[in-house]
Amino acid sequence: MAIKSLEDLKRIREESQKKVNLRETGESTEDIVELMVGMATCGIAAGARETLSALLDETEKQELTNIRIVQVGCLGYCHSEPTVQVNLPGHEPIIFGKVDDKRAREIITRYVMHKEMLEDSVVINTFVKA
Repeated sequence: MAIKSLEDLKRIREESQKKVNLRETGESTEDIVELMVGMATCGIAAGARETLSALLDETEKQELTNIRIVQVGCLGYCHSEPTVQVNLPGHEPIIFGKVDDKRAREIITRYVMHKEMLEDSVVINTFVKA
């Protein structure tokens, strides 16, 4: 993408800032839910491919168009792989651990769609400060 004007540069900066805000705080000006699946070696070995497939399948099955599923590297919680970070607009990011096929589908149907917390799978809730 070539930058041909100051307006182009401002637009790119604004788009990048939205992505940073979503990643760091869960804040978004759009109603896009972002699911980040840890796909580093430890995650793949623990079954992250199946987790990713289940998330994609359930999103399609529920006909949800406001969800972005992103493969990322290590989320830093190797002891709880496969891990999925959920960024809901207006909510703090939450990392779920030991997310198998069944739990991935529950994340979509219970947490994303109905905001029902899955306490037994939460690795870290950044809203809770120590």
